[in-house]
Amino acid sequence: MLEHGGRLQAAARRYGIPAADWLDLSTGINPRPYPVPPLPTAVWQRLPEDEDGLAEAAAACYGSAELLPVAGSQAAIQALPALIPGARVTLLAPTYAEHPHAWRGRSLRRCRADEVDTLVDDTDVLVLAHPNNPTGERFTRERLLGWHSRLAARGGWLVVDEAFIDADPAESLAPHAGRANLVVLRSLGKFFGLGGARAGFVLAEAALRERLAEQLGPWAVSGPARFAAQAALADAAWQRAARDELAAAGRRLRELLRHHLPGESSGTALFQWLPHPRAAAVHDALARHGILVRLFDDPPALRFGLPADEAGWRRLADALHTLRGHSA
Repeated sequence: MLEHGGRLQAAARRYGIPAADWLDLSTGINPRPYPVPPLPTAVWQRLPEDEDGLAEAAAACYGSAELLPVAGSQAAIQALPALIPGARVTLLAPTYAEHPHAWRGRSLRRCRADEVDTLVDDTDVLVLAHPNNPTGERFTRERLLGWHSRLAARGGWLVVDEAFIDADPAESLAPHAGRANLVVLRSLGKFFGLGGARAGFVLAEAALRERLAEQLGPWAVSGPARFAAQAALADAAWQRAARDELAAAGRRLRELLRHHLPGESSGTALFQWLPHPRAAAVHDALARHGILVRLFDDPPALRFGLPADEAGWRRLADALHTLRGHSA
Protein backbone atom coordinates (compact mmCIF):
# COMPACT_ATOMS: atom_id res chain seq x y z
CA MET A 1 0.00 0.00 0.00
CA LEU A 2 1.33 3.44 -0.92
CA GLU A 3 2.16 6.05 1.69
CA HIS A 4 0.54 9.49 1.70
CA GLY A 5 0.63 12.70 3.67
CA GLY A 6 -1.10 12.78 7.01
CA ARG A 7 0.97 10.00 8.64
CA LEU A 8 1.11 11.99 11.86
CA GLN A 9 1.13 9.06 14.25
CA ALA A 10 4.16 7.53 12.53
CA ALA A 11 6.02 10.84 12.73
CA ALA A 12 5.10 11.21 16.40
CA ARG A 13 6.60 7.80 17.15
CA ARG A 14 9.74 8.41 15.11
CA TYR A 15 10.58 11.79 16.60
CA GLY A 16 9.23 11.24 20.10
CA ILE A 17 6.88 14.23 19.89
CA PRO A 18 3.23 13.70 20.96
CA ALA A 19 0.80 13.91 18.04
CA ALA A 20 -1.06 16.80 19.68
CA ASP A 21 2.10 18.92 19.63
CA TRP A 22 2.68 18.76 15.85
CA LEU A 23 1.94 21.31 13.17
CA ASP A 24 0.78 18.99 10.38
CA LEU A 25 1.27 20.57 6.95
CA SER A 26 1.63 17.30 5.08
CA THR A 27 -1.76 16.80 3.43
CA GLY A 28 -2.79 19.82 1.36
CA ILE A 29 -6.24 19.71 2.98
CA ASN A 30 -7.96 22.99 3.88
CA PRO A 31 -7.04 23.48 7.55
CA ARG A 32 -10.27 25.46 8.11
CA PRO A 33 -12.85 22.90 6.97
CA TYR A 34 -16.48 23.41 6.12
CA PRO A 35 -18.48 23.62 9.38
CA VAL A 36 -20.80 20.64 8.99
CA PRO A 37 -24.16 21.19 10.73
CA PRO A 38 -25.15 18.78 13.52
CA LEU A 39 -26.22 15.45 12.05
CA PRO A 40 -29.81 14.31 12.65
CA THR A 41 -30.04 10.98 14.44
CA ALA A 42 -31.84 9.46 11.45
CA VAL A 43 -28.71 9.97 9.31
CA TRP A 44 -26.98 7.38 11.49
CA GLN A 45 -29.95 5.01 11.66
CA ARG A 46 -31.19 4.79 8.08
CA LEU A 47 -29.49 3.34 5.02
CA PRO A 48 -28.39 6.03 2.53
CA GLU A 49 -30.94 6.89 -0.17
CA ASP A 50 -30.20 8.30 -3.61
CA GLU A 51 -33.15 10.71 -3.40
CA ASP A 52 -31.72 12.71 -0.49
CA GLY A 53 -30.79 15.79 -2.57
CA LEU A 54 -27.04 15.14 -2.74
CA ALA A 55 -26.96 14.63 -6.51
CA GLU A 56 -28.91 17.84 -7.08
CA ALA A 57 -26.58 19.84 -4.82
CA ALA A 58 -23.54 18.44 -6.61
CA ALA A 59 -25.04 19.14 -10.04
CA ALA A 60 -25.70 22.77 -9.12
CA CYS A 61 -22.17 23.17 -7.76
CA TYR A 62 -20.32 21.42 -10.60
CA GLY A 63 -22.51 22.45 -13.52
CA SER A 64 -23.43 18.91 -14.58
CA ALA A 65 -25.94 16.27 -13.52
CA GLU A 66 -23.88 13.51 -15.17
CA LEU A 67 -22.45 12.32 -11.85
CA LEU A 68 -22.20 9.42 -9.43
CA PRO A 69 -21.39 9.80 -5.70
CA VAL A 70 -18.46 7.64 -4.60
CA ALA A 71 -16.44 7.12 -1.43
CA GLY A 72 -13.89 9.79 -2.31
CA SER A 73 -11.74 10.02 -5.43
CA GLN A 74 -9.73 7.02 -4.31
CA ALA A 75 -12.59 4.58 -4.82
CA ALA A 76 -12.93 5.72 -8.43
CA ILE A 77 -9.17 5.78 -9.08
CA GLN A 78 -8.96 2.12 -8.11
CA ALA A 79 -12.10 1.05 -10.00
CA LEU A 80 -11.76 2.89 -13.31
CA PRO A 81 -8.94 0.85 -14.90
CA ALA A 82 -11.22 -2.19 -14.96
CA LEU A 83 -13.78 -0.21 -16.96
CA ILE A 84 -11.61 1.75 -19.40
CA PRO A 85 -9.81 -0.06 -22.25
CA GLY A 86 -6.44 0.82 -23.71
CA ALA A 87 -2.94 -0.54 -23.41
CA ARG A 88 -0.97 2.74 -23.38
CA VAL A 89 -1.49 5.10 -20.44
CA THR A 90 0.22 8.49 -20.14
CA LEU A 91 0.53 10.34 -16.82
CA LEU A 92 2.40 13.36 -15.51
CA ALA A 93 5.55 12.89 -13.46
CA PRO A 94 5.57 13.53 -10.64
CA THR A 95 1.88 13.13 -9.89
CA TYR A 96 -0.45 11.62 -7.29
CA ALA A 97 1.07 8.16 -6.80
CA GLU A 98 -2.25 6.30 -6.71
CA HIS A 99 -2.83 7.02 -10.40
CA PRO A 100 0.16 5.12 -11.81
CA HIS A 101 -0.37 2.47 -9.14
CA ALA A 102 -3.95 1.89 -10.30
CA TRP A 103 -2.88 1.55 -13.96
CA ARG A 104 0.21 -0.55 -13.25
CA GLY A 105 -1.00 -3.44 -15.42
CA ARG A 106 -0.79 -1.28 -18.56
CA SER A 107 2.10 0.21 -20.52
CA LEU A 108 2.76 3.38 -18.53
CA ARG A 109 4.53 6.46 -19.81
CA ARG A 110 5.30 9.39 -17.53
CA CYS A 111 5.93 12.84 -18.94
CA ARG A 112 6.38 16.49 -18.09
CA ALA A 113 3.48 18.89 -18.48
CA ASP A 114 5.08 20.48 -21.55
CA GLU A 115 5.32 17.07 -23.25
CA VAL A 116 1.64 16.10 -23.06
CA ASP A 117 0.59 17.68 -26.33
CA THR A 118 3.17 15.72 -28.33
CA LEU A 119 2.14 12.41 -26.74
CA VAL A 120 -1.66 12.60 -26.93
CA ASP A 121 -1.81 10.97 -30.35
CA ASP A 122 0.33 8.07 -29.16
CA THR A 123 -1.65 7.03 -26.08
CA ASP A 124 -4.94 5.31 -25.31
CA VAL A 125 -5.63 6.86 -21.90
CA LEU A 126 -4.39 10.22 -20.64
CA VAL A 127 -4.65 10.57 -16.86
CA LEU A 128 -4.15 14.04 -15.42
CA ALA A 129 -4.41 15.43 -11.92
CA HIS A 130 -5.56 19.00 -12.55
CA PRO A 131 -4.17 21.00 -10.86
CA ASN A 132 -1.37 18.48 -10.65
CA ASN A 133 -0.53 17.09 -7.25
CA PRO A 134 2.16 17.81 -6.06
CA THR A 135 3.43 20.43 -8.55
CA GLY A 136 0.28 22.50 -9.09
CA GLU A 137 0.57 22.62 -12.89
CA ARG A 138 -2.63 23.60 -14.71
CA PHE A 139 -3.93 23.58 -18.26
CA THR A 140 -6.55 25.73 -19.93
CA ARG A 141 -9.97 24.23 -20.49
CA GLU A 142 -9.51 24.77 -24.23
CA ARG A 143 -6.33 22.70 -24.22
CA LEU A 144 -7.89 19.91 -22.14
CA LEU A 145 -10.93 19.70 -24.41
CA GLY A 146 -8.65 19.67 -27.44
CA TRP A 147 -6.75 16.70 -26.02
CA HIS A 148 -10.03 14.97 -25.26
CA SER A 149 -11.25 15.45 -28.83
CA ARG A 150 -8.05 14.00 -30.26
CA LEU A 151 -8.24 11.01 -27.92
CA ALA A 152 -11.96 10.33 -28.33
CA ALA A 153 -11.76 10.50 -32.13
CA ARG A 154 -9.88 7.18 -32.09
CA GLY A 155 -11.48 5.63 -28.98
CA GLY A 156 -9.05 7.03 -26.41
CA TRP A 157 -9.95 8.36 -22.97
CA LEU A 158 -9.19 11.43 -20.88
CA VAL A 159 -9.37 11.00 -17.09
CA VAL A 160 -9.03 14.23 -15.09
CA ASP A 161 -8.69 14.21 -11.29
CA GLU A 162 -9.88 17.63 -10.10
CA ALA A 163 -9.34 17.00 -6.38
CA PHE A 164 -7.65 20.40 -5.93
CA ILE A 165 -9.61 22.51 -8.44
CA ASP A 166 -12.40 23.78 -6.17
CA ALA A 167 -10.25 26.63 -4.87
CA ASP A 168 -10.20 28.03 -8.43
CA PRO A 169 -12.57 26.04 -10.68
CA ALA A 170 -12.42 28.25 -13.77
CA GLU A 171 -10.82 25.54 -15.93
CA SER A 172 -12.85 22.60 -14.60
CA LEU A 173 -14.12 20.08 -17.14
CA ALA A 174 -17.05 19.09 -14.94
CA PRO A 175 -19.62 20.97 -17.09
CA HIS A 176 -18.46 18.90 -20.10
CA ALA A 177 -18.61 15.53 -18.34
CA GLY A 178 -21.39 14.11 -20.50
CA ARG A 179 -19.03 13.75 -23.44
CA ALA A 180 -18.03 10.25 -24.47
CA ASN A 181 -14.69 8.97 -23.15
CA LEU A 182 -14.26 11.79 -20.64
CA VAL A 183 -14.10 11.15 -16.88
CA VAL A 184 -13.82 13.88 -14.25
CA LEU A 185 -13.23 13.19 -10.56
CA ARG A 186 -14.21 15.61 -7.79
CA SER A 187 -13.69 15.32 -4.05
CA LEU A 188 -14.87 16.93 -0.82
CA GLY A 189 -11.53 16.21 0.83
CA LYS A 190 -9.30 19.14 -0.14
CA PHE A 191 -11.07 22.48 -0.62
CA PHE A 192 -13.90 21.62 1.77
CA GLY A 193 -11.48 20.04 4.23
CA LEU A 194 -13.65 16.95 4.68
CA GLY A 195 -11.10 14.25 3.93
CA GLY A 196 -12.47 12.04 6.68
CA ALA A 197 -15.92 11.96 5.10
CA ARG A 198 -14.62 9.97 2.10
CA ALA A 199 -17.07 11.61 -0.30
CA GLY A 200 -16.56 12.46 -3.95
CA PHE A 201 -18.04 12.18 -7.42
CA VAL A 202 -17.36 10.65 -10.81
CA LEU A 203 -18.67 12.81 -13.64
CA ALA A 204 -18.96 10.83 -16.86
CA GLU A 205 -21.36 9.55 -19.49
CA ALA A 206 -24.25 7.42 -18.22
CA ALA A 207 -22.95 4.08 -19.52
CA LEU A 208 -19.70 4.32 -17.58
CA ARG A 209 -21.46 5.54 -14.43
CA GLU A 210 -23.84 2.58 -14.55
CA ARG A 211 -20.97 0.11 -14.86
CA LEU A 212 -19.08 1.82 -12.07
CA ALA A 213 -22.13 1.78 -9.79
CA GLU A 214 -22.50 -1.94 -10.37
CA GLN A 215 -18.85 -2.49 -9.50
CA LEU A 216 -18.94 -0.38 -6.32
CA GLY A 217 -22.21 -1.85 -5.08
CA PRO A 218 -24.99 -0.26 -2.99
CA TRP A 219 -24.46 2.42 -0.33
CA ALA A 220 -21.03 3.42 -1.59
CA VAL A 221 -21.20 6.68 0.40
CA SER A 222 -22.38 6.61 4.02
CA GLY A 223 -25.37 8.58 5.23
CA PRO A 224 -23.32 10.95 7.42
CA ALA A 225 -20.90 11.62 4.53
CA ARG A 226 -23.81 12.33 2.17
CA PHE A 227 -25.33 14.75 4.68
CA ALA A 228 -22.04 16.61 5.13
CA ALA A 229 -21.36 16.71 1.38
CA GLN A 230 -24.82 18.03 0.52
CA ALA A 231 -24.55 20.84 3.07
CA ALA A 232 -21.09 21.85 1.84
CA LEU A 233 -21.94 21.75 -1.86
CA ALA A 234 -25.07 23.85 -1.34
CA ASP A 235 -23.33 26.56 0.71
CA ALA A 236 -22.22 28.95 -2.03
CA ALA A 237 -21.52 31.78 0.41
CA TRP A 238 -19.04 29.65 2.37
CA GLN A 239 -17.38 28.56 -0.87
CA ARG A 240 -16.88 32.17 -2.04
CA ALA A 241 -15.38 33.20 1.30
CA ALA A 242 -13.16 30.13 1.43
CA ARG A 243 -11.78 30.79 -2.06
CA ASP A 244 -10.79 34.33 -1.10
CA GLU A 245 -9.23 33.16 2.17
CA LEU A 246 -7.31 30.31 0.57
CA ALA A 247 -6.01 32.46 -2.28
CA ALA A 248 -4.52 34.88 0.25
CA ALA A 249 -3.09 32.05 2.34
CA GLY A 250 -1.52 30.43 -0.72
CA ARG A 251 0.22 33.68 -1.64
CA ARG A 252 1.42 34.08 1.93
CA LEU A 253 2.90 30.57 1.98
CA ARG A 254 4.65 31.10 -1.35
CA GLU A 255 6.25 34.32 -0.13
CA LEU A 256 7.28 32.75 3.18
CA LEU A 257 9.06 29.89 1.42
CA ARG A 258 10.68 32.26 -1.06
CA HIS A 259 12.09 34.30 1.80
CA HIS A 260 13.59 31.38 3.72
CA LEU A 261 14.43 28.58 1.27
CA PRO A 262 16.31 28.62 -2.06
CA GLY A 263 14.40 27.84 -5.22
CA GLU A 264 11.02 28.74 -6.68
CA SER A 265 7.91 26.95 -5.45
CA SER A 266 4.76 26.17 -7.39
CA GLY A 267 1.38 24.87 -6.33
CA THR A 268 -2.20 25.87 -5.63
CA ALA A 269 -4.04 27.87 -3.01
CA LEU A 270 -3.85 24.79 -0.77
CA PHE A 271 -0.18 23.83 -1.05
CA GLN A 272 3.25 24.76 -2.33
CA TRP A 273 5.73 22.34 -3.89
CA LEU A 274 9.41 23.21 -3.61
CA PRO A 275 12.20 21.25 -5.33
CA HIS A 276 15.24 21.35 -3.04
CA PRO A 277 18.59 19.52 -3.28
CA ARG A 278 18.52 18.85 0.47
CA ALA A 279 14.82 18.13 0.77
CA ALA A 280 15.35 15.18 3.12
CA ALA A 281 17.50 17.27 5.47
CA VAL A 282 14.96 20.11 5.54
CA HIS A 283 12.13 17.64 6.14
CA ASP A 284 14.03 16.12 9.06
CA ALA A 285 14.94 19.51 10.55
CA LEU A 286 11.33 20.69 10.40
CA ALA A 287 10.16 17.43 11.96
CA ARG A 288 12.51 18.00 14.88
CA HIS A 289 10.60 21.24 15.40
CA GLY A 290 7.34 19.27 15.34
CA ILE A 291 6.38 20.43 11.84
CA LEU A 292 5.38 17.73 9.36
CA VAL A 293 5.60 18.40 5.61
CA ARG A 294 5.52 15.96 2.71
CA LEU A 295 8.83 14.67 1.38
CA PHE A 296 9.35 13.58 -2.24
CA ASP A 297 12.40 11.69 -3.46
CA ASP A 298 12.27 11.97 -7.26
CA PRO A 299 12.95 14.79 -7.72
CA PRO A 300 13.93 15.80 -4.16
CA ALA A 301 11.18 18.18 -3.09
CA LEU A 302 8.89 19.23 -0.26
CA ARG A 303 5.17 19.97 -0.27
CA PHE A 304 3.89 22.43 2.31
CA GLY A 305 0.22 22.70 3.28
CA LEU A 306 -1.36 25.68 5.01
CA PRO A 307 -1.25 26.44 8.74
CA ALA A 308 -4.70 26.78 10.29
CA ASP A 309 -4.09 29.91 12.38
CA GLU A 310 -1.64 32.70 13.19
CA ALA A 311 0.11 30.58 15.81
CA GLY A 312 0.82 27.99 13.14
CA TRP A 313 2.11 30.63 10.69
CA ARG A 314 4.45 32.03 13.36
CA ARG A 315 5.69 28.55 14.25
CA LEU A 316 6.45 27.74 10.61
CA ALA A 317 8.18 31.10 10.05
CA ASP A 318 10.31 30.65 13.18
CA ALA A 319 11.35 27.14 12.18
CA LEU A 320 12.25 28.23 8.64
CA HIS A 321 14.23 31.14 10.04
CA THR A 322 16.18 28.73 12.25
CA LEU A 323 16.84 26.46 9.28
CA ARG A 324 18.13 29.36 7.22
CA GLY A 325 20.43 30.36 10.07
CA HIS A 326 21.89 26.84 10.07
CA SER A 327 22.20 26.75 6.24
CA ALA A 328 19.66 23.93 5.90
